[in-house]
Amino acid sequence: MNIRLQSTGRDQPRRLGLYGGSFDPVHLGHLLVARAAMEELALDRIAFIPAARSPFKPDAIPAGAELRLRWLRIALAGWTNADVDDLEIRRTGTSYSIDTVREFGTRWPVAELFWLIGADHVETLPQWREAGELASKVTFVVIPRPGSEPAALPTPYRLRTLRGWPLSVSSSELRERVRDGRTIASLVPPGVAESIVESGAYRT
Repeated sequence: MNIRLQSTGRDQPRRLGLYGGSFDPVHLGHLLVARAAMEELALDRIAFIPAARSPFKPDAIPAGAELRLRWLRIALAGWTNADVDDLEIRRTGTSYSIDTVREFGTRWPVAELFWLIGADHVETLPQWREAGELASKVTFVVIPRPGSEPAALPTPYRLRTLRGWPLSVSSSELRERVRDGRTIASLVPPGVAESIVESGAYRT
């Protein structure tokens, strides 16, 4: 698994999923979403793109970038069609989706791009930076909340909603469990759980 998805000529993906987020930490829900997207959308590859700083959480201070990248690499070990891409980490500052989409469009000009988005963010899309251009460049793939109604995407956005495997777990809940000394076993890949304990992340 490469740290950064790059063009390799004949092996260029035709259908590429972009999965952005803090991944603070990555958990089994993220992996199930990625698997569902791969299967339901017939994606050739999917790129996990950890944000340097989310525009939706301006006051939040995530775990260090190197830790979050390490956990993603551990979680995705053995996946042959997934990559961890550190372009937003390298860019630093607030991570905006349009900048990332432009970068991937330059790298992979023939690829159809699919952007995974949580259902709770759908109604905010018109307020995203360069929203009109973003709508023209990607199909948004909505990750439903368990028990919630399908999100209605505003015009002119293109929408697909995933059907498969929603798991009611969040990174914020995992951070709270670690702070409280409760186990996160079975909620994250075993290697990620071990690394979180060893690093002392979320203890303070």
